[in-house]
Amino acid sequence: MNEAVMQLKNLTKTIGNKPIIKGLNFEIYSGEVFGFLGPNGAGKTTTIRMMVGLMDMTEGDVIIKGHSVKKEYKRAIRHVGGIVENPEMYPFMSGWKNLRHYARMIPGITDERITEVVQLVGLEKRMKDKVGKYSLGMRQRLGIAQALLHNPSILILDEPTNGLDPSGIREIRSYIRRLAAEEGVAVIVSSHILSEMEMMCDRIGIIKSGELISIQPVKEALKQSEKKEVSLEAAPLDKAKGVLADFLEGTVEVEQDVLNFTIQRDQIPQLIQRLVKAEVDVYSVNVKRSTLEDKFLDVIGEGSIE
Repeated sequence: MNEAVMQLKNLTKTIGNKPIIKGLNFEIYSGEVFGFLGPNGAGKTTTIRMMVGLMDMTEGDVIIKGHSVKKEYKRAIRHVGGIVENPEMYPFMSGWKNLRHYARMIPGITDERITEVVQLVGLEKRMKDKVGKYSLGMRQRLGIAQALLHNPSILILDEPTNGLDPSGIREIRSYIRRLAAEEGVAVIVSSHILSEMEMMCDRIGIIKSGELISIQPVKEALKQSEKKEVSLEAAPLDKAKGVLADFLEGTVEVEQDVLNFTIQRDQIPQLIQRLVKAEVDVYSVNVKRSTLEDKFLDVIGEGSIE
């Protein structure tokens, strides 16, 4: 296991008498992409703001590379880079000048380092162009380059694919994966595009009403979604439907001679046996792959997704 670069220890936020964030405890490791998920108002943004010291904590602490955000803010925060939604750039300046302007604010950033981050996000050919001519995906990549200039150990991206078209989304996803794998950066991504989070993240943390209710590797989360959507092709159809009606609690839908229903994963073999015993010919059983959206809705309940 890589080292923990960020630790949340009993992170709590209370406004008035109302608890907003309720004692979060988890760690983020170098070289991983950590997805932070939750419905609207769950506390994702509040948590991220406390992580980087933009909002006071009521209790607890955030430790970044061994430094407390509460007690050693400057030492802790120098290890963090981040962009929130669309990065702000000067459209009348070139990409290079934008990065150079930003670099002046941070001691020790050389032109060599600027060249390095530009290559990392694949913008070498467009650095002389004005940012006003960049696509949204290119601006996001320039924003990531800016966030990486000071060599952070942790990169925090809030909705990094917001407003991008499918090719832009795929582009940003591949750069985020590369940063984690090749540079060892810990990337924290907050997003509501669950299909993207599934492809991008190593682990996910799901927050609801200020509480962390699930944290686990994405692959494990997908394995554990117990309810499966199944499509069954069988004949005679009426007899198959009768067996299903006796066996299942939910409804069975018929669509072009295919029976669609939801079933617990461990009940599927038993159902097939019942069908065969009833002399039903089974031609195909198609079990829909679990997605992160299924897991998310299992955990937080229907109707809560952003």
